[in-house]
Amino acid sequence: MNKNMNAEIKAMLLSIGSADVDASALGTNPSSTAGPDAGNRSFFFKSGGHRVRLGVDRDSPLKVKKLDDGVAIEKDGIEIVRGEIETAFAHCPEQAYITLCEKCIYDCKFCPVPKLNGKVKSQNQVLKIVDDVFKAGELKAISLTSGVEISPEDEVERAFGIVQVLKEKYNVPIGVSVCPTKDSSQKLYDVGVSEVKYNVETMDREIFKNVCGDLSLDFILRALKEAVGIFGKNHVFTNFIIGLGETDETVKAGVEELAGIGVIPILRAINPHPLREGETTTIRPSAERLLKLARMTRRTLDRYGLRADIAQTMCLPCTGCDLVPHIDL
Repeated sequence: MNKNMNAEIKAMLLSIGSADVDASALGTNPSSTAGPDAGNRSFFFKSGGHRVRLGVDRDSPLKVKKLDDGVAIEKDGIEIVRGEIETAFAHCPEQAYITLCEKCIYDCKFCPVPKLNGKVKSQNQVLKIVDDVFKAGELKAISLTSGVEISPEDEVERAFGIVQVLKEKYNVPIGVSVCPTKDSSQKLYDVGVSEVKYNVETMDREIFKNVCGDLSLDFILRALKEAVGIFGKNHVFTNFIIGLGETDETVKAGVEELAGIGVIPILRAINPHPLREGETTTIRPSAERLLKLARMTRRTLDRYGLRADIAQTMCLPCTGCDLVPHIDL
C-alpha cells in the first residue's frame, strides 16, 4: 500500500495541526516566534513530495512512530502515512526564516505575540543565525518577519538595515514580511528584497474590525497593490487566516479581490492559542474545507495568471502550514 502523503492526507493533518511525537525524534526543530503559533514547538514532516508542519501535543489524536527508515503517523491506531522528520535550523527547512522583533504594539485577538513579551534580535544575532544555516548547507533563501516594537516605520528601517548587510554576504533571494508603511515597498525593493508579504489576516471587514481594529484593511490592500507594481506578479503575498468565523463566500470574494490586484493569498488554518482563549471566534477548519478553499484558490490564481510555485521566499516555498496551489494540488 502506498503510504506517501498527498493533498487529501495533508489536509487531514493540517485540520488537526498537531501530533504526539517523542522529543528524541525532533532534532533541532525550534519553537515558533511569529504570529498565531508563537511559543509553540513544532516539527516538519515530509512525504511524497509534500511537507507539513505540526505542533507537538501529547493529547493529539495523531501519533508519530519511529521506523527503521523514517517515521509513520498513526490516527486511532491506524497508520496513515510514512515519511521523515526534517530538520529546521531557523523556523523552516532550506531557509533562514527569522523573526526580527518578537513584540507587537497591535492587539490582534488571535495572536499571542503581544502577550508573550518576546525579544528583539540584534543585527549580530540575525547574522549568526543566517551564517549557521549557510554552514549547514541549507540556505536557499532568507526570510525576515517582524512584529512591531514601536512603529511599522521603525520595523521597516530595522529590516532595511539588516538586508543591506545580508545582500553583501549572501547571493540568495530575500523576502520580508512586515506591517506596510507608505514607502515600505519601494524602500525594501531598492535595498534588494525579492519578495514582500503584507498580511490582511482576514478579508471579512466586520471580523477584521473586531480582531485587528488597530489596523486598516484598506491601507494594507493599497500597500499590496502598490507592491505588485514594484515587485511584480508572483512576488507579493498575504496571509489570509481561515477559522475566524468567516464564510466560504467571503473567502472566495477575498481571494478574487486579492488575485485581481496581483497578490497571492496564503490560506492559513487558524491555530487557537490558549493565551487568546475566549477573545474571538477560532475554529480550526476541517480537511474538507481546507481542500475546497485551496482548490478554489488554485482556480482563481490560474485565471489571473498567478503561480504560487514561482515564489522563492517565506511561506509558499516552505508549504508546511498550508495547502499550496501549484505545489500541493
